[in-house]
Formats: sequence, structure tokens, C-alpha cells
Amino acid sequence: MVGSAICRRLQCDPQIELVTRSREELDLTSQAAVTSFFESDRLDEVYLCAAKVGGIHANNTYPAEFLYDNLMLECNVIRSAWKAGVNKLLFLGSSCIYPRLAQQPMKESELLQGPLEPTNEPYALAKIAGIKLCESFNRQYGTDYRSVMPTNLYGPGDNFHPLNSHVIPALLRRFHEAKLANADAVTVWGSGKAKREFLYVDDMAAACQLVMDLPLERYLDVTEPRLSHVNVGSGVDCSIAELVEIIRDVTGFGGRIEFDTTKPDGAPRKLLDIQKLASLDWAPAITLRDGLANAYDWFATNIEDRHE
Repeated sequence: MVGSAICRRLQCDPQIELVTRSREELDLTSQAAVTSFFESDRLDEVYLCAAKVGGIHANNTYPAEFLYDNLMLECNVIRSAWKAGVNKLLFLGSSCIYPRLAQQPMKESELLQGPLEPTNEPYALAKIAGIKLCESFNRQYGTDYRSVMPTNLYGPGDNFHPLNSHVIPALLRRFHEAKLANADAVTVWGSGKAKREFLYVDDMAAACQLVMDLPLERYLDVTEPRLSHVNVGSGVDCSIAELVEIIRDVTGFGGRIEFDTTKPDGAPRKLLDIQKLASLDWAPAITLRDGLANAYDWFATNIEDRHE
């Protein structure tokens, strides 16, 4: 989803020649395969948006894979890019890098200021390592490797697996299937009180290109050498209960909503402070309701191809 959105964005510029590989074509956890790729394709810039991702269930079920796979692909791509002479790289992290009880909204300076949310700690640790690897290459080798930390993303091409997906695709699928089955109710994990921020994936892509294209002097103005990441979010959050009501409306489900409080909520609130990005004259263009409608239309159109 994320890579596709960035490609859609970059394809609008006729001066950019895109070089991409699917996960079937290139195993980023294989050092030999990644090294060979960078040796054969001479690149000027790299957008590193590949990651093993998932919701609370997936993170709890496969913690070793989330930590190992993400560490390996980051290390392989960043080091191979440097060895191949690529001086400019953008690493995409995640808002889960911040402590579970971080001051809200979360400034970039909240990094490493407290314990992480246990339900996605392995993934968060990998993303923190990616930021620090970029910063370390910049300090030691003089590269221009930048990092952005997106909030919860959603949109066309998302993973709609019923168990291993993030909250929005999981709920869109659950409400869609409940509507088709004429179900009386849909069960939502948690209490509904947790608050989350969401950003449409094409807005994220626009922000990534903006940060990547900044003159180095401007990027250094809004960051610090050992605090070099930039938050990317909408600047607005909502409760899961509020999100569910919008999704019910978008999908046309007419039944009840029930909350399973035996399931974890995760962090009580996650809202990014986006002052640095806003200072670069960026703002999201797509509202949550419009974005959810777009995501649902994509899912409903592609459901047979994406059925799992």
C-alpha cells in the first residue's frame, strides 16, 4: 500500500525514472539478494518503505518475525545503498516508536523517553533501529539519509486480512461481510475508548516527497543530527468508537456494534505533533470520511482478488 502510493506520486514527474521490485522479485531480508540488486541497478535515491506490518493480533502472535524481518531488511537496504554510492535515502518508520504513555500530541523529542507499548514493541524497536542506523551513517559517512514517522495509514491496496491487518482494513472487511450476511451485530475489539490518528496513504506519499526533496539545509533546520525524524500525520485523532460509527455509515451496515472488552485497547492515545511538517507548508488533503469511502470502494471492487 505505502510503496504503491509513493509510486503513484512519483510517476507524476516525467523526470523521475522509477525502479521497483515486488517482494516476490527481491527478498529484502537476504543480504546477498539486496547487494546484488544495488550492484546491478545504479540508483540516485531510495525510498525505503518496505516493512513487515500488522495489527495487535499479528504483533502478539509473530513478535520474533516482526523484529527480525524488519531489522534485516533495514540493515540490508541501508548498508547496500551506501556501498553502492546512493547518498540520498528516505526511511519510513512508524508512530509506534514513541512510548506508550508519551505526552500527547507526541513530538519527535518523545523518542526513547519511556517504555514502549507492549503489543507492538518488537516492530517499534526495529523502526527505532532504522532511524538510528540512518543517523549513524550520516554521522560516519556524510550521507543524506532522512526519516519520516507516519501515523496509522490506510487506503487502496491495504492488507484486509481478517486477523493480521490494521484496525481500519480489519473493520472495513468485518462490517462489509456483516452487511452481506445480514448480521445483527459486529464485534469490535477493545472498549472503543482508545484514540487514534489516521492518515490517507496518498497524503503520506505527498509528505514523503516533500521531505525527500527539501534542500539539505532546510531539512537540517527542522531536525537535529540525533533526532532527525519528522512526524507525518493528520494532526487530528478520534476514538475507535467514533471511527466505527463512520465505518458503519460508509459500509451501509445497519446492525448493532458491540465492544469486546476482553481484547486489548493498545496505547490509550496516539496523536502526532506535526508542527515540523506544517512549518514546511504541508497539510493533509483528504478527510477521514472521504478516505474511508475511497478505501472501502477499493476493497469492495477488489474483494475477490484480495480474499484470504
